[in-house]
Amino acid sequence: MQRWRGLEDIPQDWGRSVVTIGSYDGGHPGHQLIIKHAVDRARELGVPSVVVTFDPHPSEVVRPGSHPPLLAPHHRRAELMGELGVDAVLILPFTTEFSKLSPADFVVKVLVDKLHAKAVVEGPNFRFGHRAAGNVEFLAEQGTVYDFEVEVVDLYVSGEAGGGEPFSSTLTRRLVGEGDVTGAAEILGRPHRVEGVVVRGAQRGRELGFPTANVETLPHTAIPADGVYAGWLHVGDEAMPAAISVGTNPQFDGTERTVEAYAIDRVGLDLYGLHVAVDFLAYVRGQAKFDSLEALLEQMAEDVKRCKELVAEASAGR
Repeated sequence: MQRWRGLEDIPQDWGRSVVTIGSYDGGHPGHQLIIKHAVDRARELGVPSVVVTFDPHPSEVVRPGSHPPLLAPHHRRAELMGELGVDAVLILPFTTEFSKLSPADFVVKVLVDKLHAKAVVEGPNFRFGHRAAGNVEFLAEQGTVYDFEVEVVDLYVSGEAGGGEPFSSTLTRRLVGEGDVTGAAEILGRPHRVEGVVVRGAQRGRELGFPTANVETLPHTAIPADGVYAGWLHVGDEAMPAAISVGTNPQFDGTERTVEAYAIDRVGLDLYGLHVAVDFLAYVRGQAKFDSLEALLEQMAEDVKRCKELVAEASAGR
């Protein structure tokens, strides 16, 4: 799969293509319906499929300070799109100047002049251009002028997560923020993942017999509510069962919120400086301060035992 950053990265000899545009954060089933439809349509027409997305999130440029927590960084989104059969991903730097493009100019500069769209696939609520003035009806009108089809896909998908609300990135972010990683996983179709580089912390876990990888998360990452979770620590191609702690470490009067993962039954791991990923499988308990160090150690041992059981159950069910 080709990955382009900016319009200038698109090959000059790029031909016709089927395009879909959106942030597609998380890649939930509704997103997958649209992207897979675009991929299938591209194959029917014998042309490549392209997903167009933005960095940073448009809201951060239009309303500074409003950047939503991200469910997946761009490289992870690209991996997921590749698994769906997408041929190319175009990440457009979203600047103040770019935000001022009218819907008509966006169509010409992106869809017509650069991607040579033969078809555009979107959800019914798609908006684009300055002040989000463009919609699918306008896009269809432009298609008659510039010779591309517009296909609208109903992305309505629901389940038990969120009490039956339609699946969306907004709902997923809410569930993650509440610590309901099981509900978030139902929407995403996989565990919620947090990534970053392992950095040196206070090293109390090592002193207590539970050495943890202190993950310096990527900017704007959607981090679950404070507490203990079962999951996996991914290092390279290896996924290790893990007990994960999110919070400020109140036992030692901490103030900085951290994500720490203990690789269960692994000894002698040196992960400092490595980029790792943490998958959240299940919530175990909330953050707490204990009466003594002994009580903390006893609870940590119970946490690790419970996390090991939950991961084993999940692995057996795969």
